[in-house]
Amino acid sequence: MTSSTTPGGLARFNALEERAALAALHEVCASTAWARILLARRPYATTDDLHLASDAAMAELTAADLAEAMAGHPPIGRPKPGDPTSSREQRGMAGASAELKEEMLELNLAYQEKFGHVFLICATGRTGEQMRDAVKERIGNSPEQEREIVRSELGKINRIRLAGLVEGDEA
Repeated sequence: MTSSTTPGGLARFNALEERAALAALHEVCASTAWARILLARRPYATTDDLHLASDAAMAELTAADLAEAMAGHPPIGRPKPGDPTSSREQRGMAGASAELKEEMLELNLAYQEKFGHVFLICATGRTGEQMRDAVKERIGNSPEQEREIVRSELGKINRIRLAGLVEGDEA
């Protein structure tokens, strides 16, 4: 039985044994530091509280923590094989033309060469063209500017994934 004030999926997350909760959070974000911060702040009364904790944890991540988080994301246009979350998030590239996919590959490589990591964007709801335009715009950023944009984009992705984790099985 769950509390009348805590949604069922969130109550189940709050009750998870630490190792299971850490594994669930690692599916949301590959940053161990982020996951450990969220674990330490359990239990959460509302999904908003969980999202706020996630945002605060993102703000605390070091450059190394961000690199660890980014390592969990495949390049745009190449979702992880067999990963339905990756495929769903990158749905905007699924129907893209061969030319757009090739252009995106070239842009991804140029971006990675400049910044040392994959181009990261909250792809949910974006078209292939919007993602292409974003990488073209962002490739001119300084590494410092880009790190903060990546932090923001990771935060958006984490919010979407956390909602799926704790709200996905609500009736």
